[in-house]
Amino acid sequence: MRRSHARTRINSNMDPIKLHTRPLTRSTNLFSRNPKPTKSNPSSFAIPIALTATLITLISCYYVFIHAAKPSFPPSSVKYGVLLDGGSTGTRIHVFSYDTETNHFDFDLGSMRLNPGLSSYAVNPTNAGDSLKDLLDFAKRKVPPAFWADTEIRLMATAGLRLVDVVVQDKILDSCRRVLRVSGFRFADDWATVITGSDEGVYAWIVANYALGTLGGDPSETTGIIELGGASVQVTFVSDEPLPQEFSRTLKFGNVTYNLYSHSFLHFGQNVAFETLRELLSSGDFNTAAESLQKGTYIDPCSPKGYLHHVESSPGSLAAKIDLSTLQAGGNFSECRSAALTLLQNGKEKCSYKSCYLGSTFMPKLRGKFLATENFFHTSKVSFSHFDR
Repeated sequence: MRRSHARTRINSNMDPIKLHTRPLTRSTNLFSRNPKPTKSNPSSFAIPIALTATLITLISCYYVFIHAAKPSFPPSSVKYGVLLDGGSTGTRIHVFSYDTETNHFDFDLGSMRLNPGLSSYAVNPTNAGDSLKDLLDFAKRKVPPAFWADTEIRLMATAGLRLVDVVVQDKILDSCRRVLRVSGFRFADDWATVITGSDEGVYAWIVANYALGTLGGDPSETTGIIELGGASVQVTFVSDEPLPQEFSRTLKFGNVTYNLYSHSFLHFGQNVAFETLRELLSSGDFNTAAESLQKGTYIDPCSPKGYLHHVESSPGSLAAKIDLSTLQAGGNFSECRSAALTLLQNGKEKCSYKSCYLGSTFMPKLRGKFLATENFFHTSKVSFSHFDR
């Protein structure tokens, strides 16, 4: 329809080209050796010039009215998804697409992270939703406008909000829901949640094994994950041991069933663990700290010498009351390892299971291959970049 209209519009708006030519006199001697010289007549150039102008006009009109008027859309089988990951130190948005016919996922559309995390709005929860607006603008630049209404957007908050009082959690989520409802994307209120630690671990395990190509194959060939977040550590892997119900997850993918151990160890994330370490140092429970208390200083063996501490602490924690100017970096690997082991074994005497490798929480024996992710990756990336210089 549009093509026929375009052509009609072109023909109706253009006057017929009038070609003014002189009558030609035909020479009887076609092969005359001495032809008479003739003068070029300007009107003889009218035909090629007019034809060229007409051709350019037709091509331009075709492009403007036909080609350019048809935006290039992805195939109808392509769908989009938007996921907001509400972590303890920041919120990250992920935009991806997938083909419903081939089941192919494209995770390269982009991601963006903004600090601080949603839990930082505990004092003023009604402002939490505003922190998502720049992230939503990013997603709209990645998803074609024609697909916004059919693109689901979900918010999954993790350990940062799990540490916050439930009443405050609800207020923060309600603030986020108000913004997501008018985002232009498809959204339902129950799509903004604080996920359990077990779910967080299972999702990380699925992503890792999907990327490695082992999802859907032999359970014994899958890779376990140890995910170091800011406030918690997730440990998820296939186990053939009998598991207590609260740690057991069954996942079915195709015709394969995976029996998973999955648990989130709250307070063992990188940031919160460091805060706990400072509490340990200030309490005098650690030998090095006890000696330093006599001098009115706290020696941190896990920070390199010369490092100046400047971190935010959770309101009301003991570490928040420590004067950071009295916390000195010791840079002692052996003592740092001892302090870390002390943290990991804290509360082990309360273990009511056959085996507790971290505190009083049950964990079966690790088996198979493992992938260390999140802050393990970021830390190693920074460390090894210094060796590459």
